[in-house]
Amino acid sequence: MIAKISKAGADTRGVLRYLYGEGRANEHTDPHLVASFDGFAPDPGRDETATRTQLATVLDLRVKQAGDRAPDKHVWHCSVRAAPEDRTLTDDEWAVIARRVLNATGIAPAGDPDACRWVAVRHADDHIHIVATKVRGDLREPRHWNDYTRADKELAAIEKEYGLRQVIRGDRTAAKRPTRAEQEKARRTGRTTTPRERLRTTVRTALSAATSTEEFFQVLAGAGVLVDVQHFPSGDVRGYKVALDGDTNKDGHPVWFSGSTLAPDLSYPKIAERFTSMFAPASPESDNSRPAWQQVTDATDRLPDLLDRSEEGVAQAHIAVLAETLDALPLIAPVDLQPQLLQAAAAFERANRSRIRARHEQAQATRRAVKAIVREPAPKDAAALAIMLDVICLAAIAARHWHQVRQHDQQAEAARQTAEHLYAAYQQASSQPTALLAQRGRRLAVRVQQRQMAILRHALPELAEQILTEPTWPALAASLADTQAAGHDPAALLTEAATRRELDTATSISDVLVWRLRRLADLPPQPAPRQSIAAPPPVRSAERTQQRRIR
Repeated sequence: MIAKISKAGADTRGVLRYLYGEGRANEHTDPHLVASFDGFAPDPGRDETATRTQLATVLDLRVKQAGDRAPDKHVWHCSVRAAPEDRTLTDDEWAVIARRVLNATGIAPAGDPDACRWVAVRHADDHIHIVATKVRGDLREPRHWNDYTRADKELAAIEKEYGLRQVIRGDRTAAKRPTRAEQEKARRTGRTTTPRERLRTTVRTALSAATSTEEFFQVLAGAGVLVDVQHFPSGDVRGYKVALDGDTNKDGHPVWFSGSTLAPDLSYPKIAERFTSMFAPASPESDNSRPAWQQVTDATDRLPDLLDRSEEGVAQAHIAVLAETLDALPLIAPVDLQPQLLQAAAAFERANRSRIRARHEQAQATRRAVKAIVREPAPKDAAALAIMLDVICLAAIAARHWHQVRQHDQQAEAARQTAEHLYAAYQQASSQPTALLAQRGRRLAVRVQQRQMAILRHALPELAEQILTEPTWPALAASLADTQAAGHDPAALLTEAATRRELDTATSISDVLVWRLRRLADLPPQPAPRQSIAAPPPVRSAERTQQRRIR
């Protein structure tokens, strides 16, 4: 169940007019009271002699008695909606739910004779509206501070007791949803997304690419976005707002959105904080001699371990950089992969924020590499992109686990959706290079194939027989041969690839292990054909192999 609370009303009769009316699209059916403060309030929906004016008068009685002491905006309005798959609740059940919400929020505590006057109106199967006037019997205002959080907590308990869907709850760090007016305007103009949503995506993409606030504003302007930068009298930047070119209000003026109204982490102070430490010292684990996309892959591959052993602020900073990586990926990916990657970035937007303050200075080396990938030539080898997508997918799964441990329900669900989109993109990116490796694997000498089967059975005895029946087993066999030819212990790396990584959702285990194995062995994504693999060189020492893994 979801509650939506509005406390800005000053017209009791106006609210009742809407509740007892036909609705904006004639969606209101049989509007009627299911409960009221005393059980005797007039019901204009079921009582032919009652009117909305009479009901408004009853609710406003104490407001008039309080006179100048009454709040200017005295109407408290709360809608409570069940999930689409929930059973249809009876009027009596909705009445109990209304009273529990009113008690939890402090509007009408149970057993309090001076509680505010209220009614609960039902005009659809799946929700009710609770309307109260915020003047108690002693003519004071109710103590209803933090009412949304209290109502939400009570609804979570109601869901369990009534056997309803248990809604994934947030921590009030989510981006503001488009208003009904924005959604209707988008439909009228033939758009599937609102200007608010399009601007949020554009701003995030610009943020992932820019290296300074000045460049950030330039990138936005270059993307066709109207930008208005506000300054303090000293000349320092105070904030900014953006608008889509052509999106105007009834007066023909641009419809502006400040960064903070697009998302909490897109306010100017939050953006400037990310740029402040852009030139922090590089991490000891980073290798600036490698191409930027390989640096991003290396850093992302370390993220699951970082989330496990870092303090929360550092972990949150690395999750923020993962979000920027996802925002940048569509800029370098092939066109056919962009839809899935855009959906992954949009989903992870919610997983990017929590109430934990990010220590951005701890993740600047990775952030610099992310910004560099949009300036360097994109990797032409599809296998390189497959490897990158695999480690990013694993990072999203690790982020989901990190949020789950901290009961960040909405963020964990967003990370799960992100991983699904990334895995779909990974499968698409890896199909061709995996097929080429499989061709090489099928051409291996019989004794070499038997050697790889023995290695597989030794390293993964519980998965071996399943893997051997998969169409992509030859690709894994070729990769095992390449690993051994490069001087590594293929059994040890194969075990590490399987035990350190999540495989439960993989439709083809061998397909996933191919690229993780090549990643651990630091093999070329798509090696040139070798003349012979019958006599591999001796395995490197454990120390040198470990050094390769760290890279």
